[in-house]
Amino acid sequence: MDIEQSRFNMVEQQIRPWDVLDQDVLDLLFKVRREDFVPPAHRALAFVDMELPIGHGQKMWTPKLEARTLQELDVQPADRVLEIGTGSGYFTALLASMAAEVVSVDIFPDFTASATQKLRAHGFGNVVLHSGDAARDWADDAGFDVIVLTGSTPLLSDALVRRLRVGGRLFAITGEAPVMEARLVTCTAPGATRSVNLFETCVAPLVNAPRPAAFVF
Repeated sequence: MDIEQSRFNMVEQQIRPWDVLDQDVLDLLFKVRREDFVPPAHRALAFVDMELPIGHGQKMWTPKLEARTLQELDVQPADRVLEIGTGSGYFTALLASMAAEVVSVDIFPDFTASATQKLRAHGFGNVVLHSGDAARDWADDAGFDVIVLTGSTPLLSDALVRRLRVGGRLFAITGEAPVMEARLVTCTAPGATRSVNLFETCVAPLVNAPRPAAFVF
């Protein structure tokens, strides 16, 4: 397989046609080697437009969803980021390439351990990884400029929204299969937010994601 040609095709045939036109994002996809974060058994599929299994019933996002999310978040060099769901560590690496600091949390300790090794091997020193459950909240008094949930959630936790600093952006895929919406929530002032629905998609839910109360007759 011609790795660089495959990477080029991924960007030009999958990502750019999905309205990802931010040149900084596109350039980053050539810099951070996606194939290094894909499980070895699926390395040949690293640039294919499909979700790739990484264990525990979890999957990597498609390349176009990773790129589009990064573009929508508009990560800035001074931003402090919270990622909920480290997974393979690839999206963590993309975030860390653009932000000042990334705090990434995964409920599966082996994901955290594997991502730690990969991120260190690629020279990322601005990432702090934790094993834990952040589907509803992650205690951090400093707050965040960017929060991204890499699994879907039927309900978006208000506690997570309150972790946003003024001007901060939160990306979440909300709803339940087969109908889910990607949303961008922006903190416009202390205690005030604006929410925009971006596009329809469908991904696996976060473990322990909050759900609506069951209706009882």
